[in-house]
Amino acid sequence: MKIDIGAPYQTRIQQALADTDVRAAVEKATGRLAERREQAVGAIDNERMRVHARAAREEAIRNLPSLLEQLEHTLTENGSVVHWARNAAEANRIVLDIAQERGVESAVKSKSMATEEIHLNKALEASGIDVVETDLGEYIIQLADEPPSHLVAPVIHNLVQDISDLFQQRLGMEPSLDAAVMCDTARAVLRQRFLTADMGISGCNFAIAETGTICLITNEGNGRMVTSFPPIHVVIAGIEKIVATPEDALLLWQAASRNATGQDVSVYFSMSSGPRRSGHPDGPEEMHVVLVDNGRTSVLESGYGDALLCIRCGACQDVCPVYREIGGHAYGRTPYSGPIGSVLTPLMADDVGAARDLPFASSLCGSCRDACPVKIDLPRLLLELRSEITDLGSTTIAEEVAVRGLTLPMLSPWRYHWATWAWRQFARLFGAVSGHLSWLPPPFNVWTRTRVFPRPPAKTFRDLWKSRLQENNYRIHTDELTREPNPSDMSSPEEET
Repeated sequence: MKIDIGAPYQTRIQQALADTDVRAAVEKATGRLAERREQAVGAIDNERMRVHARAAREEAIRNLPSLLEQLEHTLTENGSVVHWARNAAEANRIVLDIAQERGVESAVKSKSMATEEIHLNKALEASGIDVVETDLGEYIIQLADEPPSHLVAPVIHNLVQDISDLFQQRLGMEPSLDAAVMCDTARAVLRQRFLTADMGISGCNFAIAETGTICLITNEGNGRMVTSFPPIHVVIAGIEKIVATPEDALLLWQAASRNATGQDVSVYFSMSSGPRRSGHPDGPEEMHVVLVDNGRTSVLESGYGDALLCIRCGACQDVCPVYREIGGHAYGRTPYSGPIGSVLTPLMADDVGAARDLPFASSLCGSCRDACPVKIDLPRLLLELRSEITDLGSTTIAEEVAVRGLTLPMLSPWRYHWATWAWRQFARLFGAVSGHLSWLPPPFNVWTRTRVFPRPPAKTFRDLWKSRLQENNYRIHTDELTREPNPSDMSSPEEET
């Protein structure tokens, strides 16, 4: 079943939960990524790296205006052309103008969440420019006409059979489930595109203000070819991607590698500091850097600046129980899913109510906060967003009734006591005392369609506490009766006098 990303939130969730193949694929892949991450960060002093990585990102965001000015200056000195875009429409217009002025007919792209965010591919295709993704995962979802479902592994939701069927239909591949055969099929198509493209388009993992350098993290080498083969190189960079120094970039490269894919470092770390210089054998003739705001300053101004520290490693997705259950497409038309996406998507839309459901797509278990390499407190940000959404009156009547119903028993001890008693009787009626509740009558059966209620404990906390008090009192009384007299406890006649 394919999730309709344009459908209402509840419909997307139901479709995601009903698709057992996607759920199995996402659970397997995220579990593997999380395990590799644990091994990679466990081999070093991870907490120390997290502290230093956060400090580097905090410095960049705190000094964002001055660092952006410095970056523009150093990029210009290196021969690059810097463009500023307030939103997606301006960013797309800038790239189209560059392409049309130079007669660009074809373009190759390396993996970039910023270009997914502004829907650059659609804008280029609408203007007659043939654009192809060169990251294998991005290439697969481009062929399938789907958005990415994970920050690092965009095709995480697909089974091998799905990819094989797609390559047979779109690329004429012979039937095969061999990953090497599928990679060779894609390589044969993409290699020719590298050699003939008029323009290369990349994202940006880090932009170093001190040196005017654009850094790319890749494992396939496509990023290096995109930035050096075509005569024109266009970089799309969110303004928050800036770092102050090369040392900061190298530190964050290690943090991203370990937390994204469980590697000590990625296979490639490409650094571009401008177009080809005189006497150099390779590199682009022109380099353009488009610095995109698209809601980032509003995120900062609204008090959620911590979200801009994100280095897009995807670690929060890999450990999130909600994401692992529903996958990325259930979050809708956004390239940013999972816990970080639930914060960024409504904020960058400049309308918290526009994506009112996403901040609630979290159990607030704190796993994302513990995994984040730059220590973003995502549960706190999600709670603050939920509060804003509630204040806007965006909650439904059913939600308000449910919350009030759960709040009432907490207002006094006797209410809580009777609510606990009533729940235990209800659970006993439907068999939860002897096992988990796998079925409930309407409207509670909405929960048990995909989950079970845990068995109530044999004794409540009140029962256990009361029993312990009684037991302790008995022990104290018994000890007093059996304890041998201690002379030091007896008072002398003189003392009594």
